[in-house]
Amino acid sequence: MPSHDTRLPLSRRGFLLASTGAAAALALAPAPAHAGARRPFGRFGSPAARLTPQTLYVDPKGRGDHTTVKDAVTAATGSGWTLVLAPGTYRETVAVDATRTEATWIGASEEPRDVVIVYDNAAGTPKPGGGTYGTTGSATTTVQADGFTARWITFANDWLRADHPGITGTQAVAIKVQGDRSAFHHCRFLGHQDTLYADSIALASFARQYFSHCYAEGDVDFVFGRATAVYENCHFRTLNRTDLAAAPYGFVFAPSTAGANPRGYLVTRSRVSSEAPDAFYKLARPWVPSSDTTARPSLVVRDTWLGPGIDAAAPYTNMSDAFPWQNQRFAEYRDTGPGARITVPENRPQLTAEQAESATRVAYLGDWKPWQGEC
Repeated sequence: MPSHDTRLPLSRRGFLLASTGAAAALALAPAPAHAGARRPFGRFGSPAARLTPQTLYVDPKGRGDHTTVKDAVTAATGSGWTLVLAPGTYRETVAVDATRTEATWIGASEEPRDVVIVYDNAAGTPKPGGGTYGTTGSATTTVQADGFTARWITFANDWLRADHPGITGTQAVAIKVQGDRSAFHHCRFLGHQDTLYADSIALASFARQYFSHCYAEGDVDFVFGRATAVYENCHFRTLNRTDLAAAPYGFVFAPSTAGANPRGYLVTRSRVSSEAPDAFYKLARPWVPSSDTTARPSLVVRDTWLGPGIDAAAPYTNMSDAFPWQNQRFAEYRDTGPGARITVPENRPQLTAEQAESATRVAYLGDWKPWQGEC
């Protein structure tokens, strides 16, 4: 898969080990020279040399306008703000409400391992004052505003089942994105269950989202939701599990596309790898939520390499027998790799060449072209 970064992505376990040992180790590797103390904001200016009046600088060491992302978001009222994030681990929850449109977040070192926004709530985590967070409330980062763009940032949720055996609500979202025209370039999404929640603000809202050269990992439904989303040149990695004795360990995609929406998730020119045993993962299952039983989940995976972790004989399964996957909108086209072998044709619906002409980023995203310009 083409990428600016040829190193293998560090697994979430590696991230946790590095973070536990020392926050400065920050998920991975020594910070590159351009992330050093003299220029924490790289080529993106500084408070003394601000790129624009609507640029704010965030640095946990106090060299910026704010030390937390949350405080910078609070200060950035209205539309068109840019946040430049210095290398560091930002352990906090952050929410960008619908009024803060056209925002851009930049990881200053241009290496997503260096800038990590992380927290550890799960759906079943008790809330102060009573109740639990639920899936949506578990999100480390929530973006409701239209026109959001992020580059070179890691969004993570490091909640672990093994640390909380008494909690049954194990969904733990790294980021929930609901805004239209939301773009992520060279970003990482780390979690286990429900890592990347690509959704919309309302049932009748067909939010468009674009993920380019991104990395996402997890186990259960770790890319899910209602958005019209294109994943191009992305890497999806399924994690091993020691708490289960048999397959399936989980599911990569769980779209919940509204029935009225002609397009859901498009995965193109990407790859799916695994650290689990061969055939222990399903490629997808449809999510028909109780809040929208008319949903018809839509997923097209094309021109993508599927590793041996995917069950080639039966890559799809039901989330609920009341809504069988065969009645939804799942299809593939020109996929390769051991997980893409067609051994049971009825289990691998394929697009025709004519149908594939409508399964493109332009068809899905319309007049919005987030791949143009700097990415």
